[in-house]
Amino acid sequence: MNSKSQPENLILVTREPNGIASVTINRPKSLNSLTQAMIENLARAFKSLDMDEAVRVIILSGSGRAFCSGVDLTAAEGVFKGNVKDEEINVVIQMERCRKPIIGAINGFAVTAGFEIALACDILVVSKGAKFLDTHARFGIFPSWGLSQKLSRMIGANKAREASLAAVPITSEQAERWGLVNHVVEEGELFKKAREVAEAIIKNNQDLVLRYKSVINDGLKLDLGSALALEKKRAHDYYNGMTKEQFLRMQEFIAGRSSKKPSSKL
Repeated sequence: MNSKSQPENLILVTREPNGIASVTINRPKSLNSLTQAMIENLARAFKSLDMDEAVRVIILSGSGRAFCSGVDLTAAEGVFKGNVKDEEINVVIQMERCRKPIIGAINGFAVTAGFEIALACDILVVSKGAKFLDTHARFGIFPSWGLSQKLSRMIGANKAREASLAAVPITSEQAERWGLVNHVVEEGELFKKAREVAEAIIKNNQDLVLRYKSVINDGLKLDLGSALALEKKRAHDYYNGMTKEQFLRMQEFIAGRSSKKPSSKL
């Protein structure tokens, strides 16, 4: 494996020749609670991976018994008060801006800020013992990384209100029933399944994968009529940018007359 690691080993980043990159929150003795420096390094990692054209998909995970137990309380004031508006070091904003698909491999607890980071992933694979927990209301912390808005849109307002206002955990089984996660697997199968999904993605047309993720995520911010109009506009722009030769290559590929993988743009 060709890998590069951050100088600060609390956030590990590896890049593989096949286009899969891994980001690991690596503070297991503290259940991967986040210091200010870790948050900044996570944000920089996603920004860097987004700019790296060799990277096609990213797998995010946590070391040890938890995915992420939230913000380290010793860093709370700096994180909550000082950096809410600083987009460059806001990990969730950088994840949302990342063009590459992000697969969250969730083991153990994803608590509050960890929950919000999980919700910033595009696809979630979780182990059977995983739990999602929102403790904002319990500890008097105001959400600022999207949990108050995203969760209700994903699982419904009533379920989200109970999870957040009562601060009750969502088990992996509930998360799967409610459509919050894509796959629930045995703990030993977590990374195998995440890689299986990643490998399926990298087999496809890279340009279309990026465009498809963008139109899905951008459309989710709009009403249905506006989202459909957005899709039509982007499709029109895409096809207008294709040459006759590219259309012929597309037809050949679809018809099975070409055994080659699709290029970055057909």
